[in-house]
Amino acid sequence: MTRGFLIRQAVNAALTANALRPVPGMWASVPAFLAGWLTSELAPQQLGATVLDAGVHLARHGASTRSDRLGLALAAVSAAGLTAAMVSSRRAGQEMADALREIGVDDPGAGSPIDWRSSSRPFRMRRDDVARVSNLEYAPGGARFRVDVYHHRDLPPDAPMLLQIHGGGWVIGSKDHQGLPLMVELASRGWVCAAVNYPLSPRASWPAHLIALKQAVAWLRTNGDKYGGDPDFLAVTGGSAGGHLAAMVALTANDPGLQPGFEDIDTSVSACVPMYGAYDFAAETGIRQVRARVESRISEMVLGKGARFPEDYLAASPLAKVRADAPPFLVVHGTHDSLLPVTEAREFVARLRAVSTSPVAYAELRGAQHAFDIFHSIRSDQVIRAIAAFLESVRAGRASCAERPNAELTPSTDSRAG
Repeated sequence: MTRGFLIRQAVNAALTANALRPVPGMWASVPAFLAGWLTSELAPQQLGATVLDAGVHLARHGASTRSDRLGLALAAVSAAGLTAAMVSSRRAGQEMADALREIGVDDPGAGSPIDWRSSSRPFRMRRDDVARVSNLEYAPGGARFRVDVYHHRDLPPDAPMLLQIHGGGWVIGSKDHQGLPLMVELASRGWVCAAVNYPLSPRASWPAHLIALKQAVAWLRTNGDKYGGDPDFLAVTGGSAGGHLAAMVALTANDPGLQPGFEDIDTSVSACVPMYGAYDFAAETGIRQVRARVESRISEMVLGKGARFPEDYLAASPLAKVRADAPPFLVVHGTHDSLLPVTEAREFVARLRAVSTSPVAYAELRGAQHAFDIFHSIRSDQVIRAIAAFLESVRAGRASCAERPNAELTPSTDSRAG
C-alpha cells in the first residue's frame, strides 16, 4: 500500500510538472500534449484527488516510513503545482478581455466569479433550451458530408450563425466531439450553430477539405433560416486543423477555383475565430517546429503525393492568403501548446494585421495547452464567454482596428524559432 501510494504520487508529480512546463521536442509532443492538456484543464479534479489520496493514506498509515514521507512530499508539491495551474487558468478571462479591448470590444463578463458548477461538470454539454438536429446532408458523399445544427428551442428569428470545424490533424476527428461548449453557449443565447464533418486525408487530398467546407457554408446560408438563422451573418471557428481550415474559409471567400460547380454562391464569412491552429503550411516563418511539420509525412498525406513545393504548400497556407478584405479575426493560442507552436500564431497575426482593414484580435493564454476548449474548465468557460462577446460585437459593428507595432508579436527568443 505504501509503495502504491508513492508510485501514484510520483506519477501525479510528473503529470503536474509537464502541465506547468511541457516536455520539449517533437518526439515528446503528443504524449506531452495529452498529459498536459488533461492535467491543466482538469486541475481542480486532480487537486481534489491528490488531497484525498494523501489524507486517506496519512489517516491509515501515518508517515512512519521513508516511502510515506516521500509520497506525502510529492503530494504537497503536486498540490502546489496544480494550484498554480488553476491560477494560470483563472487569468484567461483577463487575457481574453485585454485582447478584445484592443479592438474596442468590451467583455461584460470579465472579472466575474468562476462558474464552479460548470467546471466541476466538464463533460456536461446539454442545456434545456438548446435543441440539436443531427446528421443533415449538406452535400452528396456520405457521412463525411453531414452537419449537426444546434439552435434555441424557441427559434428566435434573424439569429446569427456559426460554423464549427473540428480538428484532428486533417486525418481523424468528428463533428460530434469538438466545439460543443461554445456551440451550446451560443445556441442558448439565440444563435444557430452548425458542426460539420468534411473529407479526411489520406483518402482526400487538398483542397477537397476546403471545398467541402465551402459547400457547408453555402448550405448553411441557404438552409439556416429553417432554424431562424440570418444568412447575412455567418461566422466560422475551429481548433487545430479546424483552426487552419476556418482561417482558409475566411481568407479564400468566393474563390471560383475552390467552388467547382457552385462558383456563384457567396461563401464569405462575417468573422473568424481560429484557435490553436496551423497557419504556416510552407515553413515561411522558419520556425523549427513548423519546418519539421512541413517536411513530415503529414503534409504529404494532406496535400497528396504529387504536391509541388512551394506552390501547392502555399495554396493551403493561411499565412500566404492574408488579404486586405479579410473579415474580423480573433486568434486564440496557448503558450504551452506542444503540437502547434505559439510563435506560429504570432507570425500569422502580425502578417494579417499588416494588411487587413478589419479588426484582428489576438489572445495568448499563459499555460494553455492544445485543445483547451474541448470540455468545460476554468479556462475554457472564460474563453467561450469572451468569444461570444467578440462575435456579438462584430455583428453589432462595435469592433474596430487597433494600431500597434507588429514587432510586438514577433519574438526572436523562442526556442522553437530557427
